Amino acid sequence: MAQLDPEITALLHAWQGGDRDALDRLMPVVYDELRRAAQAYMRRERTNHTLQASALVNEVYLRLVDITNVRWQDRAHFFAIAASMMRRILLDAARARSARKRGGGDLRVTFEEDRLDAEASRQAASLIEIDQAIDTLSKVDPRKAKVVELRFFGGLSVDEMAQVLGISPQSVKRDWKLARAWLLKELSGAMA
Repeated sequence: MAQLDPEITALLHAWQGGDRDALDRLMPVVYDELRRAAQAYMRRERTNHTLQASALVNEVYLRLVDITNVRWQDRAHFFAIAASMMRRILLDAARARSARKRGGGDLRVTFEEDRLDAEASRQAASLIEIDQAIDTLSKVDPRKAKVVELRFFGGLSVDEMAQVLGISPQSVKRDWKLARAWLLKELSGAMA
């Protein structure tokens, strides 16, 4: 991901300014990055998941069309919002599936080593459990929860997260390290 992309920022500002066609011009520019993020999510999902990466991106687009009153800052802010949307879409799918199967069909994800750590990558945790853990963390420390969301769901780099959150890269690294340890403890209790 490029740190600064004036084309994306200009399109976001045009869209924010009322140019409804700006979103249509923006999507081809960001589509590949959104698809890569969606593919990363889907690799962590159970293998027989019916939702495809392109369908996830299309659903994000449909939700973006309905957004109003967002003060778009830049590309990192856009991808943070898109990451949050992908998280919600996957959670909606997980909850619907879980409701249909009365808890037996939770959407499963596996953490990659670079996402939490080697131990967590060997364990599967349901997306619903992860979401609940992130929500619990947000009550304790909202910034650390946002770092987890941006990293895990958005695939943002340390510098991009620092830009979105308005903090230093060192603070992002520290927050990620502490949040990761907290989540591993929280999820190991949920999976026991």
